Amino acid sequence: MCFDVDSIPPIPRISGGSVDHADLVLEASDGNRFAAFAAIAGGRTGIVVLPDVRGLYRFYEELALRFAERGYDAIAIDYFGRTAGVGKRDDDFDFMDHVAQTTFSGIRSDVAAAVEYLRADDPDRPVFTVGFCFGGSNSWHQAANGLDISGAVGFYGHPDRPGFPAGAPPLMGRIDDIDCPILGLMGGADPSIPAETVDRFRDALTDAGIGNEMIVYPDAPHSFFDRKYEEFASASADAWDRVLGFVGTA
Repeated sequence: MCFDVDSIPPIPRISGGSVDHADLVLEASDGNRFAAFAAIAGGRTGIVVLPDVRGLYRFYEELALRFAERGYDAIAIDYFGRTAGVGKRDDDFDFMDHVAQTTFSGIRSDVAAAVEYLRADDPDRPVFTVGFCFGGSNSWHQAANGLDISGAVGFYGHPDRPGFPAGAPPLMGRIDDIDCPILGLMGGADPSIPAETVDRFRDALTDAGIGNEMIVYPDAPHSFFDRKYEEFASASADAWDRVLGFVGTA
């Protein structure tokens, strides 16, 4: 499990910025219609936010707003248009039933639609993906999916779990297809992602000449990036600074 429904990004708001936001329905190349949330500041760089297993909910809408307050246009997407439609969902939504029906190709198509949305007025616009848990590994996969993104960020994504979503090949077997830098932000006290797995991913990227940073916060658990985890505030602040530094390179 990643964030709770009442979790909030541990990022201070910036008041007074000019940010527009809206609920959207996007359409992928396969005809799938899915929900998204856009926060637009008119900046040069775009961000596609890939949620955890819950799909699109408040945490990721707030995260998109925090990006926009800092000058980055951001769009957070939902995974479940094919099985749950585009409507808002309550806290009792059985998301894991829908996660089991997601596919590698479907998520790629949806991310591609979000990238296209951000590049509607500028086909050369730099776009990054930023994902969490399920979305963290999905984010890294997009770096190998031919979307011409500028970088892929993953918070506590698993770098070597094939078949999740269905049809996903092992990310470790796609190293040669990755065509942009990788940033990983990991919890050292996360039992679901062994340290040796993170090390193997880092070493494989480095050996292939792919720019990367795999940052491990020694005592932080899975999903540490949450305002409720006050004891990990310094790790969260450092992680956010690293994300901004990473996307600021475009």
